[in-house]
Amino acid sequence: MALNWKLVIDSADAPVLADFWAAALEYEVEDPSPLIEQLLAAGHLPPEAVREHNGHNTFRGLAGIRHPEDPFDPLSGAGHGRRLLFQDVPEPKSVKNRLHIDVHGVPGELEALVKRLESLGAERVHEVDQGPAGHWWVMRDPEGNEFCAA
Repeated sequence: MALNWKLVIDSADAPVLADFWAAALEYEVEDPSPLIEQLLAAGHLPPEAVREHNGHNTFRGLAGIRHPEDPFDPLSGAGHGRRLLFQDVPEPKSVKNRLHIDVHGVPGELEALVKRLESLGAERVHEVDQGPAGHWWVMRDPEGNEFCAA
């Protein structure tokens, strides 16, 4: 039986990085505010564990995004399919990522994809040209994590 998974990405500001990747991938930012309100009301969550972001309560240091067509839990907002979870860590990014995301756009429209990603806060690092096999851009998200746009 195949296993379910999510990709967890260390961050300095989880909600901000989740906003970038949700826009880049056209995913939904998970909204845990109904669950947070229940936990706060029951006394199971201290107020300092909560942060407001874009008009919603979120868990401090955590933010998730999910594919808009995949099922999700309406109470927690957590996706049950393709999902990225961002978690704040105290140390800054210091080396090249060993795992990265490849963003694939419409064939023949790489420049439009790259410009859209730049408008969201990404930056181009360098272009990789594989001749007849095609080319792509190595880019960085707003926190410096490398990814490829193809």
